[in-house]
Amino acid sequence: MTKNKREWKYPKKVFLCMLFVILTLFGKYCYLALSSNINGRDIKVFAENRNTVSKSLKAKRGTIFDSEGNILAQNVTSYTLVAYLDESRSTKNKINHVKDIDKTARELAVVLESDENEIREKIKNGKDKKKYQVELGTIGKNISEIKKSEIENLNLPGIDFEENDKRYYPNGDFASYILGYAKTNEMEDEDGKIISSIDGELGIEAKFDKELKGTDGFYKYQQDRFGYKIPDTAETRVEALDGKNVYLTIDANIQRFTETEIKDIQNKYAPEWVFMAVMDAKTGDILSSASSPSFNPNLRDLSSYQNPLVSVPFEPGSTMKTYTYMCAIDKGSYDGSALFSSGTIEVLDAVIKDWNNTGWGVINYDKGFEYSSNVGVTTMIGKFLNKDELKDCFKKYGFGSATGVDLSKEVSGTLGFKYPVEVANATFGQGVTTTPIQHLKALSMIANGGRQLTPHVVEKVEDPNTKKITYERKVESSEKLVNDNTINKIKDLMYNVVNSEDPAATGKKYYIEGFNVIGKTGTSQIYDEARGGYLKGENDYIYSFSGMFPKDNPEVILYTAVKRPNAPSSNTISESTVKLMKNIAKYRNLVSEGNKINSGVTSLTLDSYINKKTSDVKGIMDSNKIQTVIIGDGDKIIDQYPQKGEVVLSYDKVFLITNKGQKVMPDLKGYSRSEAIYLLKTLNIKYELEGYGHVTEQSVPPGTIVGDEAVKIKLDQAN
Repeated sequence: MTKNKREWKYPKKVFLCMLFVILTLFGKYCYLALSSNINGRDIKVFAENRNTVSKSLKAKRGTIFDSEGNILAQNVTSYTLVAYLDESRSTKNKINHVKDIDKTARELAVVLESDENEIREKIKNGKDKKKYQVELGTIGKNISEIKKSEIENLNLPGIDFEENDKRYYPNGDFASYILGYAKTNEMEDEDGKIISSIDGELGIEAKFDKELKGTDGFYKYQQDRFGYKIPDTAETRVEALDGKNVYLTIDANIQRFTETEIKDIQNKYAPEWVFMAVMDAKTGDILSSASSPSFNPNLRDLSSYQNPLVSVPFEPGSTMKTYTYMCAIDKGSYDGSALFSSGTIEVLDAVIKDWNNTGWGVINYDKGFEYSSNVGVTTMIGKFLNKDELKDCFKKYGFGSATGVDLSKEVSGTLGFKYPVEVANATFGQGVTTTPIQHLKALSMIANGGRQLTPHVVEKVEDPNTKKITYERKVESSEKLVNDNTINKIKDLMYNVVNSEDPAATGKKYYIEGFNVIGKTGTSQIYDEARGGYLKGENDYIYSFSGMFPKDNPEVILYTAVKRPNAPSSNTISESTVKLMKNIAKYRNLVSEGNKINSGVTSLTLDSYINKKTSDVKGIMDSNKIQTVIIGDGDKIIDQYPQKGEVVLSYDKVFLITNKGQKVMPDLKGYSRSEAIYLLKTLNIKYELEGYGHVTEQSVPPGTIVGDEAVKIKLDQAN
């Protein structure tokens, strides 16, 4: 009996141990099955995440258009080149990795227009480090569809592409500070996955980033352990909402005119910067805004992140005299016939001088405005105005505060004058700072009978998902800030600045026959922030012009400025500003029948006159009062300038080249630089040009038969 008990002792212990283990496992199973939270983790969510696939549906960033619907910024598909290095990708029948590094680098370098050695090193380094794949850095990013096709045609093993979106600006350096830029940013999510987004960082791209960006969607479904969707399981799909489209007030044609003149000034005078902007006088719409230095949004080659239109305040100089005079006129204290002694005046321990240092003797205040006398406007303080009234007027006219334009990073400028010398300087725009957009807004008050218009760059915002307009620009007009008599008087003063026969009038270079341009010139010293005081070099100035046309019913407002050009004269911007105004007038049909600036100006859209009789074409030009230059004495036209489709006005020249004639020197006096160059090239006459502006002298007299020697042509801005 004792023996039998000993034989069953161990199986019983084993049984008890096994029973304990089974009960423990069963308890654990019950705990796992019934508990919703294990070790701080939601079991249901954990299980779903293991089996749930979630894919992002990317929203397309909205497109930016100009006022005519031309694309200025859009999303395009680009590609990133990938080189697969892992040999495990290949099979016996097909090579799917980069095997021949030298050949791959050599052929890619040709298509990518890059350095072969650099490509070879990137692939080789990846190979040495046993990487599965490598990218080629900036060389292999943002590849176009055309380049991708060229690379695919090389049939290089192991070379593939990843598709992605990028922001593209089809016009390059065009309205760059208005558009700004958006770029692709990458970041890791919680799972280490790289996600990318296109984010606006400057200009309209930044200001309207939320509207342009849109909302990403997603797609969720349950998968089995092999990665296939589980049948009859729920799936969720939320479609992406593409970003809204933004339509600007920018007119691409006027912008192009403006950009052309900016580049011309930059090439001729190499200023520190130059700026031009055009506004619609009836709506407040910004039609163009251009500057140099600028940048290409595709390259983001910026030297400054500040938009000159709204973010770069500077001392405006004499353009502020317009508002000092307006303040005195509206107060009712101004007497334009009252006299003062020009030249110099002492204000406490400071001496204020007129721009010519000597003045013009005793003149009246109306003439003081026409001549841009610093002394005259200074003496108005105490005689017609006090400092508080002046500051209140400047504030009422919009200086010292933001305009409300729909652009980011707008600054307010400063009106910090207090002491007598500061007040005196403020009357002619020194010691205060303003922005170009403030001047455009203030000028709109003169163009609209004393009511200011809020400037706008965005015309409307459209939702492409619903086709609804979610925002539309309205013409925003202020209350009447000055009375009609004040507006009429200041218009007369500004008219005389440009149109007076007095040779001392400062704005005569902006005169265009029949346009009735009104405006005010400005010349301001540049304050030395590092050392204090104003710079004293002969070109250490900012030259500017603020104006509009036509006088009685303004259609267009302009503001132009140039800093430190290599030719120390306000004429550095006058020729380009005049050309800009002429081009705008032609483009907007401001001289067409029924909408003439002045009955003395006519326009003609040129036809092709090639092979037509010289006499007949001359008759067409004469009947339309177009100046004609006939080259040669043939009876038929073989070429013309400008070409068919160009609009010319009665002050323009049309060159008609005939089928017969000798190389005879024409009379170029009064011709513009571009006109002189065209004619000399057409006649195959060698030339040397000196200066800019209009021709004043030529080394070969008119009518002389020209040989192989170069004709020396002298031009002058003063003509």
